[in-house]
Amino acid sequence: MLYLQIIANGLVLGGLYACIAAGFSLVWGVLNVINILHGSFIVLGGYLAFYAYRLAGIHPFVSVLIAAPLFYILGYALQRGLINRVITAPVLLTLTLTFGLDLMLSNAMLTAFTADFRKITLDPPLGTLFLGPVVLPVDRLLAMALALGLLGLLYLTLARSRIGRAIVAVRMDREAAALMGVRVKDVYAITFGLGALMAGVSGPLLALIFPISPLSGAVYLGKAFVVCVLGGLGSVPGALVGGLTLGLTESFGALWLGPENAGTVSFILLIVVLLIRPEGLLGRKGYA
Repeated sequence: MLYLQIIANGLVLGGLYACIAAGFSLVWGVLNVINILHGSFIVLGGYLAFYAYRLAGIHPFVSVLIAAPLFYILGYALQRGLINRVITAPVLLTLTLTFGLDLMLSNAMLTAFTADFRKITLDPPLGTLFLGPVVLPVDRLLAMALALGLLGLLYLTLARSRIGRAIVAVRMDREAAALMGVRVKDVYAITFGLGALMAGVSGPLLALIFPISPLSGAVYLGKAFVVCVLGGLGSVPGALVGGLTLGLTESFGALWLGPENAGTVSFILLIVVLLIRPEGLLGRKGYA
């Protein structure tokens, strides 16, 4: 019974981790940009949902619909206005740029919101679901379902739409895609916008479950990084597999070694995967 509960908790957590990591993986895989801003985008989305619920009574699930266009526009504008200027530079330069932007955003949030932790508490609560010996809070279950639904929409966008095929083409071979008439700069901006969108919509889902603070951005960035490496760059199915793997690993690690060591177990897993399969569980060698 205990193991069934741990597996259920790990799958719920893993679904949220996959949603966190999908946008980070997409930007890294297509633009070759390690977006250090990603964690702060997640936290900012959480604050948007927190204040929307506190001041206007807007449900956090509805806040997802508000966050999506706002963060897409923010990401698109950032890429067009700043990151695109250094997109062909070595990866260390783009990493430094996003690191500087992250410092600015996180300090702005510290000034505006302070470092106190806040959490959305629904009134009335959604209750608890009992599946035999397994107990699951309904808010966590719905958050995971919505996260998986957003992942599915991102996957369908990449697989079925014209812009999705252009993104995949640029990821595979930028020069060949440009020769075929793909406007690479536009694709880069749209991709970064989608990455910001996925980060922004993850915030309201996480704020339902975990307390948020401007200091939480580094934690979420670390989770996204691990999931991205586990699953493979630029792959939505890879983000899903990596997220579920990380969620289950952390849950069992917390059971066997204590909650304080769950993160350590995750990074040990990361090192093992890098040694055995550096392209990730669903990644393809040389496919970037």
